[in-house]
Amino acid sequence: MRALIIEDMPQAVAVLEADLATYCPEVEITGIAHSVVSAAKLLRQQKPDLIFLDILLGDGTGFDLLEIFPGLDARIIFVTASDEFALRAFRYAAVDYLLKPIEPEQLQDAVRRAQKQLGGTRESLSVLQEAIARPDVLPSRISLHTQERILVVEVDQIVRCEADDNNTRFLLASGEKVFVTRTLKHFEQLLEGHGFVRVHQSHLVNFRYVRGLEKKEGGYLLLKNGDMVPVSIRKKAEVVTLITQIMS
Repeated sequence: MRALIIEDMPQAVAVLEADLATYCPEVEITGIAHSVVSAAKLLRQQKPDLIFLDILLGDGTGFDLLEIFPGLDARIIFVTASDEFALRAFRYAAVDYLLKPIEPEQLQDAVRRAQKQLGGTRESLSVLQEAIARPDVLPSRISLHTQERILVVEVDQIVRCEADDNNTRFLLASGEKVFVTRTLKHFEQLLEGHGFVRVHQSHLVNFRYVRGLEKKEGGYLLLKNGDMVPVSIRKKAEVVTLITQIMS
């Protein structure tokens, strides 16, 4: 894989170069840039498979560079020392990122994923840029990576999520089902604050789509799309309280 490093701190560049040589010998560094301007010049000369991109550069941001090259066809791994809000943005966009100081195992995992999914992820990057631009606001969109595609959906269009071993199946308001290879716990944490409730070990429900509660056989939530979702005994009191609040 031919790769560029775009990073404004020479020491960070040197460390990343050394780590790639040691842990990811399949990656060939073909160029290094320390600013948006120098990176733009480099990208006019080369077509890399992979870019290690710092968000904050001396003369702008990594997003400025992406706007200069809207058709950039390269896998991007962000390298950052960003705070909690930025990390949440990365998770919503489902893009690869590495935190400084970089752990070798995380570097290897990110490169391995890049090898499997060469090509740009413009939809995910738009979600990332939106989330980072407004860190005090919960992102309105989320990027779902399946084995075949990347799907960006509005969070309020997600009716519920259902666990399938260590994977998650999303059911959307349109009736579409999306299978993602991440745990339900991951999305429970990510969607916190959006009105989703873990009503069962295997079910996370968007309460804006709840119609009522059927109390027989342990309890089932009745959803506006006609679905019936089981409620665990442990969660039943919380669910009853929430429904009472909605109906009042």
